[in-house]
Amino acid sequence: MLPGMKAVLCNSFGPPENLSLEEVADPRPGSGQVLIDVWSAGLNFPDTLQIAGKYQYLPPFPFTPGAEVSGVVAEVGSGVTHVRPGDRVMAITGIGGMAERAVADAGAVAPIPASMDFDVAAGFGLVYGTSYHALTQRGRLQAGETLLVLGAAGGVGLAAVEIGKALGARVIAAAGSDEKLEVARSRGADAIVNYGRESLKDRIKELTGGKGADVIYDPVGGELFDQCARAVNWNGRILVVGFASGVIPKYPTNLALLKGCQLVGVFWGEFVKRDPATCRANCAALFELFAQGKLNPLVGHAFPLDRYADALNVFINRQALGKVVLQVRRHS
Repeated sequence: MLPGMKAVLCNSFGPPENLSLEEVADPRPGSGQVLIDVWSAGLNFPDTLQIAGKYQYLPPFPFTPGAEVSGVVAEVGSGVTHVRPGDRVMAITGIGGMAERAVADAGAVAPIPASMDFDVAAGFGLVYGTSYHALTQRGRLQAGETLLVLGAAGGVGLAAVEIGKALGARVIAAAGSDEKLEVARSRGADAIVNYGRESLKDRIKELTGGKGADVIYDPVGGELFDQCARAVNWNGRILVVGFASGVIPKYPTNLALLKGCQLVGVFWGEFVKRDPATCRANCAALFELFAQGKLNPLVGHAFPLDRYADALNVFINRQALGKVVLQVRRHS
């Protein structure tokens, strides 16, 4: 029998300080599953919603939050052939990532390039997967078009900036502080907008000669979405990625008529389930861009496992620059 492991547990809804680090039984892989010795766990804004009881998927108590991990395969269930014990991998777990070991469905586990370290790998799959799917399958971004990215220094936003540049777009990065905008500029943004002190709509119109952005990537929502609806180009696409502001906006549909534009939802988790073949192709394309040096993932915050509350509070305090990870095992 395997020894127990340490895991962060949510026993009732509340803030990060409500969580606890406890000794629990090891998970075991079933058929078509992979058990991973976790080295790093990637954290995301939805984790804070889930532990507060405000997310669309709420598992029964007690549960371990954490949707993505990197590490080494410990054991595989029957039917798993593309990875084996000892392989370095990243995985989308959905839940269970903030622990010393985690189980993932085999289809959500991918070997990582030799040049990719565990911290980067832990934060790569979800944000780059979401942004690539959003910009290619959903937004149909074309070389030469103008892409506006909100929340451009956070995990998904910074990934969208890099991918937009790799796809040949002109990228305008928007964020709420100069520090965040400098991070976006360092990753290739052609122009920046500080929506903490200037009108997003007016600045976008100025930067585009009055036309507006062709594709708008919005993981923020709230009042900024209303400005986006007025700053989109004719035949433009507004991508609804999330609501980090905490406010789900209402869409003035008359603007869709006047702009000839589209409001496009981006639900990467459901896309992975419904179209795994395209998801695998996206992953291969992203690994190729990484190998070419066109993607330079930023891990802005790394914490040991026992500082899980501090790590999650980075999102709540809107301080995230790039990815936030828990280093579950000691890194050399």
